[in-house]
Amino acid sequence: MLRVKLSVVYATLVVAAGLSLTGCSSTPEDKTAGMSPSTLYAEAKDEMGNGQWERAVGLLEKLEARAAGTSLAQQAQLDKAYAYFKATEHAQALAALERFIKLHPASPALDYALYLKGLVNFNEDLGLFSNLTRQDLAERDQKAAKESFESFKELVSRFPDSTYTADARLRMVYIVNALAQYEVYVARYYLKRGAYLAAANRAQQAVSDYRDVPAIEEALSILIKAYDALAMTQLRDDAQRVLEKNFPQSRFLAQNANARAVPWWQLW
Repeated sequence: MLRVKLSVVYATLVVAAGLSLTGCSSTPEDKTAGMSPSTLYAEAKDEMGNGQWERAVGLLEKLEARAAGTSLAQQAQLDKAYAYFKATEHAQALAALERFIKLHPASPALDYALYLKGLVNFNEDLGLFSNLTRQDLAERDQKAAKESFESFKELVSRFPDSTYTADARLRMVYIVNALAQYEVYVARYYLKRGAYLAAANRAQQAVSDYRDVPAIEEALSILIKAYDALAMTQLRDDAQRVLEKNFPQSRFLAQNANARAVPWWQLW
């Protein structure tokens, strides 16, 4: 009787194991297996049009593999980078673009690749010259902003007649203004806390690194105040002359004059 029971249990385990192995060996059906590259690309574009970026990436990766060595594969690489970008997967987008630029240095779409690379680091949520109500680029990661500028700069230099060049130029101006404003923001922070030497150093960096940007006006004013507090009268007067020459109507001139009209020791 015991042998019969053991035989039944053994047979049951064998059947169960067989079913388990069968289930493990099965693979999900690839619904794109019979699609032509053009049909596969159309499916990917539909997914992108519907905002299904992850699905689009999967389709584009299959297309890239099946159409290797063709212009359609190159287009798939660029579209995949764009899909990553829209899905806010910026690291993947940059990796895809850098790979494209390396593999296809003579591609007719190289200008677009550089432009998109700049956009990824620029952070499109700000919009071009937005009112900065949600986020100020000047207070974001400065490394990303500088990399964005370099991508746009390369585009403008290598492809001056590109469709994307005009917009790239505007974004470059915006980035420079933002980076200069960031230096002034930090200098102002130090000045308010009495760290005059640190304030002077950051303001001087803004003046030295950037030209013809609005933030320089305040940077010079901070220099004047910081040097005055440090009793560095020669440097203070030099900064004063530069401010007067370049910004004769500056509101900071009146503020600085009023601040020096009262001795530091007089409280009333």
